[in-house]
Amino acid sequence: MPAENLSRLALIIRFLKPITWIPVIWSFLCGAVASGTFGWSDLLGMKFILGMLLTGPLASGTCQMLNDYFDRDLDEINEPNRPIPGGAISLKNATILIALWSVLSVITGYLIHPLIGFYVVIGIVNAHLYSANPIKLKKRLWAGNIIVAVSYLIIPWIAGEIAYNPDVTLASLQPSLIVAALFTLSSTGTMTINDFKSIEGDRQVGIRTLPVVFGEANAAKIAALLINAGQILAALYMFMIGQPTYGIVVGALVIPQFLLQFALVKSPGTMDVRYNAIAQNFLVAGMLVCAFAIRAANR
Repeated sequence: MPAENLSRLALIIRFLKPITWIPVIWSFLCGAVASGTFGWSDLLGMKFILGMLLTGPLASGTCQMLNDYFDRDLDEINEPNRPIPGGAISLKNATILIALWSVLSVITGYLIHPLIGFYVVIGIVNAHLYSANPIKLKKRLWAGNIIVAVSYLIIPWIAGEIAYNPDVTLASLQPSLIVAALFTLSSTGTMTINDFKSIEGDRQVGIRTLPVVFGEANAAKIAALLINAGQILAALYMFMIGQPTYGIVVGALVIPQFLLQFALVKSPGTMDVRYNAIAQNFLVAGMLVCAFAIRAANR
């Protein structure tokens, strides 16, 4: 539906792009589980509610609004019905919303834990680095996908662990940092798959994504390699921390993704959305399995 035909609430929701909140919320949850102190009763606690608001509509929403703001020229080509290029939200109103959401995000993060408030600031800075000129990391091949994967996975995972175990040390965070980094490698691959839908617009404005630089088929192969490598290394790490059963489960979850990748490589432009819709479920399941493994290893 064209943006100008939406109600004000629906327009803001579209601007916040809820579909992008899910991986950030999930990473926070994985970090909470890995902390070893998070339980079923915490699902109704104020800390968890604030965490869901932070990693969903607030911080993730802020980053999506920033991306829309700085990518309005690209969206005129790829997604002309987005709120800014569609004319439903002016640049002035977009700036006000971004400023308000940024402040609310930092305050909410601080209320959970002061260090998380600092992490929110890092995430917002990363969003500027990704989208805003003159740096605009999304133009720089690997850099854009890596910084998004870090912001979507490592930062919220560690935030979740700190939220429920505020006395953590760098040493106690090591297993989570390693696992989150390995899944960040996998997420860099899934980010590449997301780039297939905007190849034409990226070419026109000079954004050097993997599909633009290497072609669709080669980019799909590289993405599949990254996706599988990160998860297989995470499975092996489960053996290293004395949790072989969890490692076998994580490894088994790679198999259906591997099978789907044959169709992805054969037809990246038509299989990208379907692949992510199916395969991502196995990847995020592996993340949670690893979180339970870290929890078990620390007992």
